[in-house]
Amino acid sequence: MTLRRPNRRLVLAAGLAAIAAPSFARSPATMVLDGPAFGTGWAVTLPEQTNAARLRPALEAALARIDGLMSPWRPDSAIGRFNQAQALDPMQIDRELHMVIAAALALRTASAGSYDPSVGPLVRRWGFGPVVGKFAADSPGFELTDDTLRKGHPKLTLDLCGIAKGYALDQMVRTLEHHEVRDFVVDLGGEIAARGHHPSGRGWHVAVEDPRLGAAGAVEVVDLGGRAIATSGDKVNGFTLGARRYSHIIDPGTAEPVLGSAASVSVIADAAMTADGWATALMAAGAAGPALAQQQGVDALFLFNEPAGLRRVAVGRFAEHLL
Repeated sequence: MTLRRPNRRLVLAAGLAAIAAPSFARSPATMVLDGPAFGTGWAVTLPEQTNAARLRPALEAALARIDGLMSPWRPDSAIGRFNQAQALDPMQIDRELHMVIAAALALRTASAGSYDPSVGPLVRRWGFGPVVGKFAADSPGFELTDDTLRKGHPKLTLDLCGIAKGYALDQMVRTLEHHEVRDFVVDLGGEIAARGHHPSGRGWHVAVEDPRLGAAGAVEVVDLGGRAIATSGDKVNGFTLGARRYSHIIDPGTAEPVLGSAASVSVIADAAMTADGWATALMAAGAAGPALAQQQGVDALFLFNEPAGLRRVAVGRFAEHLL
């Protein structure tokens, strides 16, 4: 597959500082497959008796396929070609791309615009992405049919970062299940999905990292219980200028890095694509994030960096996963 150089904004991550990281010990009872992807890396932890030789080619093929469809860093990807074509003609798209675009557009509606897949040019303006073009909040947007995609303005672009990496993680899970692997945990650039149990019999545990600059260690540990987790924050992908911290998460309403948001937002969902997209949307929603999560039934953990320390706000069923 074509790999992108490491960047402050991961290729398929909408610049997410994916702060959820594995906390389980890699005991002699487990084995690890890993490799590079999307300017970051992936790792699959399995019981040591698993026949892993057949898994790596299948996993790498799935990642390469998605990179070729959805990477905004590649001019030859399907999204790259769509973005470069400054025309209103419909473009034929395949089933997978249609599914992810439909999910992105539905999330834009559900989040009242906090997540917007046309925000790529603003992300680039602030130094975090490759997409050039036009962003207009009042644009007609995109017309999606069963097998075509059409722009409402010739200079509109689509950036599926913030949802496509979650989709890729879901496809890694699907690949493992297709090969009849039942117990595993998959980490793709810090977004994590788990199935089954650790060889010790317990569930797979992951940690939510302290999102404060200069801080290390975990602030919470969760049992995923067969679900997926994604985290958005500015600890890694952001910069400080003067007294202000500039996040890579752009507020489409102000066209600037979001202000007044949590230091990080973690979302647990059945599908990694859902967790990925909502983590981005809730971070971009700023101070309104917890209310939006409550309204939409999202299981989320907000960590606010305040003078007295971290303030935790757990919404939905997130607290049920805390250990």
